[in-house]
Amino acid sequence: MSPLPRHPGEHALAGLGFPPRPEPAPSSTTRFPDGGTWRTELPSCEGPAVLAAVLAESERLAVPLHRISQGSGVWMLTDGEIGEMVDGCGARGIELSLFLGPRGSWEPGAGGRSYDSSGPRARGRDQLAQCVEDAERAVALGVRSLLIADEGVLWTLHRLRAAGRLPSDVTFKVSALVGPVNPASFAVWERLGADSVNVPSDLTVAQLAEIRAMSPAPVDFYVEAPDDLGGFVRMYDAAELIRCGAPIYLKFGLRNAPALYPVGRHLLPAAVESGRERVRRGRLVLDTLARLGADEGMSPVGARDPGPLRRFPAEPVPVTPLENGSPLPSSAPTQGPTHVPTHGTTPQGDTS
Repeated sequence: MSPLPRHPGEHALAGLGFPPRPEPAPSSTTRFPDGGTWRTELPSCEGPAVLAAVLAESERLAVPLHRISQGSGVWMLTDGEIGEMVDGCGARGIELSLFLGPRGSWEPGAGGRSYDSSGPRARGRDQLAQCVEDAERAVALGVRSLLIADEGVLWTLHRLRAAGRLPSDVTFKVSALVGPVNPASFAVWERLGADSVNVPSDLTVAQLAEIRAMSPAPVDFYVEAPDDLGGFVRMYDAAELIRCGAPIYLKFGLRNAPALYPVGRHLLPAAVESGRERVRRGRLVLDTLARLGADEGMSPVGARDPGPLRRFPAEPVPVTPLENGSPLPSSAPTQGPTHVPTHGTTPQGDTS
């Protein structure tokens, strides 16, 4: 087991006679299949122009990126724009994750705007079906990671994946907009089909360790959260987040930034500059980890396999052609290296 990272400033406090720190939360023994404990993610990359700026800045500042995600939704991108993003990420071995667009906060019902927790969810059968349509379109264009903010949408897409109606190497990422806050709810998302789950950034390290003890699913965690998700800045906690939360994606968010969703040309300058600054924030996190002796254990760039996860038993899905064509083959064009995740099922009573 690797030594504990250095706690910032503790040497000085000990020299002044402060009592020892409390016992630390338990370390995670779970790892990504490649042996790594952490990966990186840059969120809110809204289109090809933002992606180009992000990729250039990540090269300039030497910030490795495992995943780049987008929040406005598949439906806010043309086929050509999605193709550009797939190619740009694929050439660098970066996983591209696109949000499934329809959500309650953008439709006529008032509930989606009145209750923050219900806002991002798909309202009614129509929005559920629209999210499936978004997923089919994105996958057909080579996208292999989908960002989801609704339990029903996740379960529906997992059933399609389990039945071979979506390729087996497609992964599902749960949005921070509906992040679980306790071990049981986190495990439910895993069993519904999630391959990584974004938890709120106000969880303590001890609470993160509790979640990790319940589920092996990768955690997504904003080291710096945008204002509408609390605006928390936890750079000095990054080492402990890795130690207790591994396997974990460190997300380089940005507080005090303009709201971008849904993005468009009218917001492009802000989207591009925000993207560049997120990369710089990532550099700050990496530098902090290095100073604390906690920068080892990062997965190689190109790794995307979440590892074996547990699922609720999925009912068989009739094999019928999709409305827009035949069932999608696993050989459809993809972005980046293919690391096929395990999507098997286990008995519902197994909580190990």
